[in-house]
Amino acid sequence: MRLYKSKWFARFAKKERIADAKLCEVIENAEKGLIDADYGDGLIKQRIARPGEGKSGGYRSIILFRKGERSFFIYGFSKNDMDNIDKSDERDFKELGAVLLNASDEQLADLVESGKYQEVQCDGQN
Repeated sequence: MRLYKSKWFARFAKKERIADAKLCEVIENAEKGLIDADYGDGLIKQRIARPGEGKSGGYRSIILFRKGERSFFIYGFSKNDMDNIDKSDERDFKELGAVLLNASDEQLADLVESGKYQEVQCDGQN
């Protein structure tokens, strides 16, 4: 499983002190079928607990997810700021997913090299 975070999400995670290890944990749960919301077409929403707290009042992450292959953290928000994404955002994220989830290894390398995405290294990942 390859895991990436967008430049925007990386800034969000840094500001909110969400460690890469937590992102890995979120994807491990998704791999086990523990998905908070499935919008279809590889778009899911997963909850992330605030450091030292539970998930219910924490963060929500929007992820492009293909089980066993790759995942992209593309958007995050606090539960206090909004409850959910709107239909327009959902459509836009699905369009992005159609590109990213089907990108070649070379295209992914270009996205990382350009700084648009960062690859997250999880324990046990080759």
